[in-house]
Amino acid sequence: MLVGLIIACEVGFWVLLAGGLALRYLAGMPRLGAALLLCEPLLELVLLVVSFVDLKNGGEPSWRHGVAALYIGYTVGYGHYTVKWLDGHAAHRFAGGPKPPGSKYGKARAVHEWKLWTRTLAAAAVAYGLLQAGIWYVGDTADTGQLQAYQGVTLKVIGIQALIAATYTIWPRKAPADAADQDAELAETKR
Repeated sequence: MLVGLIIACEVGFWVLLAGGLALRYLAGMPRLGAALLLCEPLLELVLLVVSFVDLKNGGEPSWRHGVAALYIGYTVGYGHYTVKWLDGHAAHRFAGGPKPPGSKYGKARAVHEWKLWTRTLAAAAVAYGLLQAGIWYVGDTADTGQLQAYQGVTLKVIGIQALIAATYTIWPRKAPADAADQDAELAETKR
């Protein structure tokens, strides 16, 4: 049941996102679209409650609870960022909004990668905390080894993301000549 709910939450996230953006930019109903987008955190709340109810009713702590915690953590760390990123692209594509800024090269890309690392850190902290709460919640009544293994996964993900950000800092990508000209034009239009 928990796996089905995780899948339903993921599908629901994308359905609400697509529906909210379609209402905002294709149907011309920005308030209704925003209201639909604001319903997305309710999916994670339902998943959190069902996970703890499953544990309360004697469910054996397993990989399903670990995946649920990681999913909720990811949504906390990256959910708003994803919605904002897609909203910017939808506004550009369907409503004549400005092209979303990108940071593909140099110091700007390194800064972007470290910002992503802080999001990953937030996601991992939430997931780790939920897993620890689950471990405390079931106490000695069940084997919590799988939940502890998922805590280790969160720490590894933080380390991998830090390595990725560090590579962009140490070895920044150089912009091709035509891309540098486009970035300069974009910076000029923002002034």
